[in-house]
Amino acid sequence: MSDARLIRSGTTEFFEFLDALDRRAAGGTPDVEARVRMIIDDVRSGGDSAVRKYTELFDGVRPRSLRIASETVVDALKSVKKPVVNAIQTAIERLTTFHSRQKEESWFFHDGGAMLGQVVRPIERVGVYVPGGKASYPSSVLMNVIPAKVAGVSEIVLCVPAPEGEVNPYVLVAAEMLGVKKIYGIGGAQAIAAMAYGTKSVPKVDKIVGPGNIYVATAKRMVFGAVDIDMIAGPSEILIIADKSADASFVAADMLGQAEHDELASSVLVTDSAVLAANVRKELSRRLAGLSRKSIAGKSIADYGAIVVAEDLEEAARIANRIAPEHLEVMTEHPMELLPRLRNAGAIFLGRWTPEALGDYVAGPNHTLPTGGTSRFFSPLGVYDFVKRSSLLSFDRETFNSLADAVTAIADVEGLEAHAASVRVRREQVGPGG
Repeated sequence: MSDARLIRSGTTEFFEFLDALDRRAAGGTPDVEARVRMIIDDVRSGGDSAVRKYTELFDGVRPRSLRIASETVVDALKSVKKPVVNAIQTAIERLTTFHSRQKEESWFFHDGGAMLGQVVRPIERVGVYVPGGKASYPSSVLMNVIPAKVAGVSEIVLCVPAPEGEVNPYVLVAAEMLGVKKIYGIGGAQAIAAMAYGTKSVPKVDKIVGPGNIYVATAKRMVFGAVDIDMIAGPSEILIIADKSADASFVAADMLGQAEHDELASSVLVTDSAVLAANVRKELSRRLAGLSRKSIAGKSIADYGAIVVAEDLEEAARIANRIAPEHLEVMTEHPMELLPRLRNAGAIFLGRWTPEALGDYVAGPNHTLPTGGTSRFFSPLGVYDFVKRSSLLSFDRETFNSLADAVTAIADVEGLEAHAASVRVRREQVGPGG
């Protein structure tokens, strides 16, 4: 692996690197989109049969039942390690406490003879996709199911790939601990299509959440409209702002924590200290040599990693806002002083004792975050993603009459004759009002 690139802000190399990050965030290729469209159409028309066909093709098994049997969950409970179960329970408690603060309430107010307001109700049925395959993530179960349960979602459908018929037992245990009963051993675009349109075995849901590979992300984009989705998740990323007070080993460790996800992950340090930049560069090489996933992390650092030397922390903040990272760590002597200048980030981690890994598992906030610069307009997954809002209006006759002329004036200008008539017919009514 070559050393991490060391560049100065404002140079040609710096702007070329920003362009590379922008290109990395682009969506799927036409080939991927065509293949996903074929799978979705096949599942819409063929239902369970099509889902089984693609499960056999991609996961090497043709399941008799798409739903994972309760006996399999019981076996998983027997096989897992107690310390991990305790850790999952800790995460559940902390995540529930945090997300409970996000709950919204319905509200009403009176404006003369009118009552106006907003009714907040949970989405009825949500589909959760949990990645599988080479790695399985019980934390994804927690991060997607807990805010849905806090919101009051009545039914949760969970899909997780089962290569060769095997599902990571910790995924099943996490689902069981959260009371999720409808678990299906299917993945990929076929799982997204099954949840979006429904099959004999898989219920049609109202919203699909959860990360996945490029095929899953593309499928979510294509079914949006038939169902709601959370966001289109891209490769993981971290940007660290650090000054001379930072510990180079902490910075390098946190950069590699993202780089080991996959080759497209991005890890960037922005610092005003040339000494720290040099030390982090050496530390990255040293730590990478002993990493079990060094081939993945090494390519990530080489292709989408950088150590950027900025003029000062003010410029570092501007660079962070330009990149709008998924995770933003601030390892400076006074991190709170920089917070007002940080506008775009999925999650902000302040101080040397707040590594991003803490947020991945047990801190409390959600780790499902906007990527690829979309933190400029997207927010982390939360309870607010699992509710819908209905406007409420109720007018008495007097208040209706006071606004009727304004309604007909606008309706006439827009050429909507029937709109105006629906108001005029009430103005013409004689007799007691209701």
